[in-house]
Amino acid sequence: MPYSPEHKRETRAKIVEAARILFNRHGFEDVTIDMVMRAAGLTRGGFYNHFDSKEALYAAAVSSFLMGRGAQWRGDAGVDPTKPGPDMARRMIAGYLSADHLGDLDGQCPMIALPSDIARANPQVRTSYQELLTAMVGLFEGGVRPSSGKAREAALSLAALCIGGMVLARTLPDSDLAEEVRLSAYKTAMAMAGRADEDVGG
Repeated sequence: MPYSPEHKRETRAKIVEAARILFNRHGFEDVTIDMVMRAAGLTRGGFYNHFDSKEALYAAAVSSFLMGRGAQWRGDAGVDPTKPGPDMARRMIAGYLSADHLGDLDGQCPMIALPSDIARANPQVRTSYQELLTAMVGLFEGGVRPSSGKAREAALSLAALCIGGMVLARTLPDSDLAEEVRLSAYKTAMAMAGRADEDVGG
């Protein structure tokens, strides 16, 4: 008896989430299909019922963050993308540049965890990555009020600061310096969003 469409969707989602965590931990090259299927509690034979290649799975894993782990993270941070405004921009900054997000290696945004991998990936994967950036910029663009009137330019700068600050902090072996980088990015981003006096405890 064939599996139901719902069962197939659930199985695919299980594979994608297992892959997302493994890619975050190890990068693309060091993760095998066997590792993914084992982590998902499945056999390798079922992989090709859902994906044509590891690259296709990688693209799906990156895309899944937006409405999967990313949606959970946004909920915890009080971020509602359907209600753009200054408060949502500040909540996004506060959550994204938090110590909790930096320490959550399994749950980190792929824009932090995988930039070098993505730069070498195929167009499908890079498009998935760009979708995450587009979503972040869109939220910021609806929330910043720059004196220059160039909201998109300000939103792109904020996104670059948030992502770049966390990428740099993530790579540093000196935890004190990493924390200094994170807090500096946090303060600057909050100032750009109009709240220079925001608590930066993260």
